[in-house]
Amino acid sequence: MLPLAVGLLVLALMLLAFVTLRRRDSGLPGGRIIYADTREWGSLEKPLYDSELGLTGKPDYLVEKDGKVIPVEVKTKRIGEAPHDSHIYQLAAYCLLVHRVLGKRPPYGILHYSNKKFAIDYTQELENYVITLLLEIRSCSDRKAPERSHESAGRCAKCGYRTTCDQAL
Repeated sequence: MLPLAVGLLVLALMLLAFVTLRRRDSGLPGGRIIYADTREWGSLEKPLYDSELGLTGKPDYLVEKDGKVIPVEVKTKRIGEAPHDSHIYQLAAYCLLVHRVLGKRPPYGILHYSNKKFAIDYTQELENYVITLLLEIRSCSDRKAPERSHESAGRCAKCGYRTTCDQAL
């Protein structure tokens, strides 16, 4: 009986170590996952939406830890020494949505690349900058569409605006 108990204890410890490593590798902080936008977990979650800003977003994960909600954005590519500005602004927009939709201001968000992860502080300064960007984008929507800047059919084929573009190759 003792060998069976010892065997089960060893198996349990191995499973615990495996789960701990998988969670660490996923880039998720400790806490309860309350939102996941990944097909691996079944049906996709409803996007977060703020009508006042006209902003919609689907972070990869929202993790609740110590009463705070932390957005996590997973990028599949490798990164150098610092995250791309566009990724920081995307994550900050998710922080803004969490604050406005769920009523909980995240202290930070996480950008997880295949080789590194970064905790990005969600400061008032970053929030103000993202709101300014949103207002600039909205003011540009009244302008005439820009002219195509290339002659690459391959680039056009991969463009997300191909179906609505009157300049597609």
